[in-house]
Amino acid sequence: MSYVFTPPQQPSVEVKGRSERFPVHRIYCVGRNYEAHAREMGKDPTREPPFFFTKPPDAIVANHATIPYPTRTRNLHHEIELVVALGAPGRDVAVARALDHVYGYAVGNDLTRRDLQLEARDKGRPWDTGKAFDRSAAITAIRPVADGGHVASGTIWLAVNGEIRQKADVRELIWGVPELIAELSTLFELAPGDLIYTGTPAGVSAVKPGDRMEGAVEGLDTLVTTIQLGTD
Repeated sequence: MSYVFTPPQQPSVEVKGRSERFPVHRIYCVGRNYEAHAREMGKDPTREPPFFFTKPPDAIVANHATIPYPTRTRNLHHEIELVVALGAPGRDVAVARALDHVYGYAVGNDLTRRDLQLEARDKGRPWDTGKAFDRSAAITAIRPVADGGHVASGTIWLAVNGEIRQKADVRELIWGVPELIAELSTLFELAPGDLIYTGTPAGVSAVKPGDRMEGAVEGLDTLVTTIQLGTD
């Protein structure tokens, strides 16, 4: 098969302890999935059905990367999250069988141009410019379920320049991993290579050029991302 130009490289994520990499199909993100974060965003944390938005696969940023401060924003925020990596396809997946579709878990940072997101939200427009920009999906290596089991609890935290900004427990998710997979599978046909960023706890705040972010979920790798001095 020939193309009019060379196709881009397949986005992928390192797998802990493996030489093979995890090819990324789609990135799904969950909005306001911790009660305290919903409140800090001015929303009622009632247990309504979860809602989702997406990022492009090539928004992936590897662990220990230094990235430019993104354009068109003055308010770049960190959002530390548990990430679920799917290894099996599924449609209308039952909650009781949802974990069978999980390949592994990682730690992610859903970087957000908050000013653009809030402007879009207030005008009833999509969030793409605030959420789905270049290098907006930082992630650690994926730890396979076979090597460490499922993640249903454990401390989740993020620090900027050594100062803790976010800290909670994964068990505080409004919608847990099996429920998220089941609900998402009624909206999309899930595929191996899908990543689900499951939501962030309270404490999101701005970062600036030169800042170093470190964050983790108990039992998984620590995610380190630095914002370089200068602009994109």
